[in-house]
Amino acid sequence: MGNLARKLHQEQHQEQQKQMVKAPKKVKVRSPWLSPGEKILGIIFTGMVCFGAVHIVSNQADIYGVNKDIQDTKKMIQEQQKVNGDLEMQVGELSTYERIWSKAKELGLKLNENNVKVVQD
Repeated sequence: MGNLARKLHQEQHQEQQKQMVKAPKKVKVRSPWLSPGEKILGIIFTGMVCFGAVHIVSNQADIYGVNKDIQDTKKMIQEQQKVNGDLEMQVGELSTYERIWSKAKELGLKLNENNVKVVQD
């Protein structure tokens, strides 16, 4: 029996060697993380996000410029209203009856009551 067991053992050893020789090494094929279609979609999505971000920032800059112009215009309007108010006060001071009468006398004008017409507001 010893020879039979040894012979069986040798046959099994030879079969294993044949199987090792016959069995090709498995080459691990790495499947890509993303397929080409997914890569294209990712690039398109990234481009759209970047375009949207630039568009939003551009609009905000335009809005800021318009708001600045509005504030400048409001400031100019307030300054002009102040100047107009000052000029109205000067008109009120310069259009008093006494001042007009004194200027008329300086220019040599005399009051002729026949030529005076009363005007009411």
